[in-house]
Amino acid sequence: MGMDEINTLATMKKHRAELWEPLAERFGGRIVGAAGDSFLIEFNSAVAAVETAMTLQNGMLERNSGVSKDRQMLLRLGVNIGEIIVEPDGIFDDGVNIAARMQELAEPGCVVISNKVRNEISGRIDAQFF
Repeated sequence: MGMDEINTLATMKKHRAELWEPLAERFGGRIVGAAGDSFLIEFNSAVAAVETAMTLQNGMLERNSGVSKDRQMLLRLGVNIGEIIVEPDGIFDDGVNIAARMQELAEPGCVVISNKVRNEISGRIDAQFF
């Protein structure tokens, strides 16, 4: 972002319109907040949230193919389950705060899930979690 804010923002908007929003919708999620280069999606299902996150990361791999490393957009995603408070301008509570902290722990291009999520999706998604 610091090297070229205008083009980075334009690229992010394109990814959001062409990949992130359609995937969230396809898996039953809705984007409930965005700030800077982050966004928050709410799901009614942990399986749907993780499937979206994995599909989104795979989609970003494809979109970054052929793009120089210094121009690639690599996402860090966190998935958590928790009670939330729904307000007109977003969702709030510890579950949201934990998900935000988890994404900070993710390596670029990776997804971090909480133990609650792992327990919920165990045996329901064809993926390995470490």
